[in-house]
Amino acid sequence: MNIQESLENAVKDGMKTLFEVNIPSVEFQETRKEFEGDLTIVVFPFLKFVKGNPFEIATKLGNYLKKNLIELSDFNVVKGFLNLTISDNYYLQSFDKINNTKNYGIKKVSNNEKSVMVEYSSPNTNKPLHLGHIRNNLLGYSVAEIIAATGKKVYKTQIINDRGIHICKSMLAWERYGNGETPESTGLKGDKLAGNYYVKFDEEYKKEITSLIAKGASEDEAKKNAPILVEAQNMLRKWESGDEKIVSLWKKMNQWVYDGFDKTYKELGVNFDMNYYESNTYLLGKNIVADGLINGVFYKKEDGSVWIDLTEEGLDEKIVLRADGTAVYMTQDIGTAIQRFKEYPDLDSLVYTVGNEQDYHFRVLILILKKLGYTWAQHLYHLSYGMVDLPSGKMKSREGTVVDADELIIEMTDTAKSISQELGKLESYSGEEKEKLYKTIGLGALKYYILKVDPKKRILFDPKESIDFNGNTGPFIQYTYARIQSILRKADFDYSKKITNITLHQKEKDLIKLLEYFKEIIYNSALNLSPALLANYTYDLVKEYNSFYQSLPILGNDNLQEKILRTQISNQVGKTIKKAFKLLGIDVPERM
Repeated sequence: MNIQESLENAVKDGMKTLFEVNIPSVEFQETRKEFEGDLTIVVFPFLKFVKGNPFEIATKLGNYLKKNLIELSDFNVVKGFLNLTISDNYYLQSFDKINNTKNYGIKKVSNNEKSVMVEYSSPNTNKPLHLGHIRNNLLGYSVAEIIAATGKKVYKTQIINDRGIHICKSMLAWERYGNGETPESTGLKGDKLAGNYYVKFDEEYKKEITSLIAKGASEDEAKKNAPILVEAQNMLRKWESGDEKIVSLWKKMNQWVYDGFDKTYKELGVNFDMNYYESNTYLLGKNIVADGLINGVFYKKEDGSVWIDLTEEGLDEKIVLRADGTAVYMTQDIGTAIQRFKEYPDLDSLVYTVGNEQDYHFRVLILILKKLGYTWAQHLYHLSYGMVDLPSGKMKSREGTVVDADELIIEMTDTAKSISQELGKLESYSGEEKEKLYKTIGLGALKYYILKVDPKKRILFDPKESIDFNGNTGPFIQYTYARIQSILRKADFDYSKKITNITLHQKEKDLIKLLEYFKEIIYNSALNLSPALLANYTYDLVKEYNSFYQSLPILGNDNLQEKILRTQISNQVGKTIKKAFKLLGIDVPERM
């Protein structure tokens, strides 16, 4: 229990003892700089429950707390604000507990806890991963790591969209124009090779549309009847009927893409415990729909299509099976969710990391599953995130204007190299050490820039801005961590001794308060599915540490007690940065 929790309990007891009222909550604020104190209780909300002068209520409550809480050394009242001064002894005891708790803030995974599945990435196999996929992967991976840090078992998964007309477009273009080239013969990653032919298809498709319009067809007719599109649709029908030649080509090109994805995932530092493939799951759910039809959850229209009416819930009617009996995405998602809970009996909840353009889809999916009687449906969550834009505008895959993930990683590394060379920070490093560090800084900048933003918000991504060594950036935090490691290497004394009965500086107390909060911030980040809370906490901690570093002597302190404590605090701040960044999927350098 931290100091705020102890105080809240004591305040509630005090209000009941003094005024015979039960208050539901206590509002705390940081004490303003011009007043003495560490925490301030806002008394005005208590006036709903007890009549009287706010100053007198605060004074009586302050006396009660001072008498009953050993953690409280003094108080003062300014109008309706009760400013509390926490004893130095409390801070020292709290810090000692943090210092002696192995891996403070991180809870071990317990077999008694229900597990969570986090789905992310889920790419199409007709193109390489791009900047939008990067945000998806970084969010999903970090959320999975943060949830695991609260003691839950986590399954990381993706569903790969390996079937459909988009796949056939790449396949057909390669058949027509590829001349048998392969990743090996071209030196290209397989996902890039497939993506090139997706772009090629679109180029040829547009040419055919233009030609048909010139011959008198309307634009809609031309788009629908362009020969290359008709052939791609025919290829999809052959695939669905199991045509041996088409299936063989599909397997070959998909494997190229999987191999390419694996390289990108490795560079990005994300992984999965299992993969699902749409080619295996797209028929799932048809039997569920049939049962729901019998039970009155769904209804059939005259043309034979099956729907659900959600107008009473403020939504609309949604198709779940086409008139020809074929599945739609919703059918597949219903079946896949049910299968996952069958395959993993310990599964308690499922998080879908999918862009906010699918908000409506997931509202409908969760509602349908609830109506079908699956109680676990209340534990399905859509981690909805905003798109990533560039200063140049939106990205379009079919036109080949996306920001390729691999190229962005290289660009970030090169930008880190350029800025580091300008600053002259790495002159003593070997060539190999420099290259490794450039990558650590570049990827750290990319990941932090994306993860520090609330998932719901859209991002305008600026690579150079993200690698600033000052401000709320990954490199700034990495540099502070490296500075702390330098201090620890220079410490030529034993700083493991417990320090007691020492007067603390306000900067020391501020850091201890932030360190104490680490456990709670992990819990809140997991609860809200928001790595941004953890990222910005880390920045606040680093900002506070740099103020501490600039204001107080550490190794140069003549007082041994103070020198030991400040080195211990530095060490614990470094450990906390490293743990926080690990949960964000970011590495920290020992030297920088």
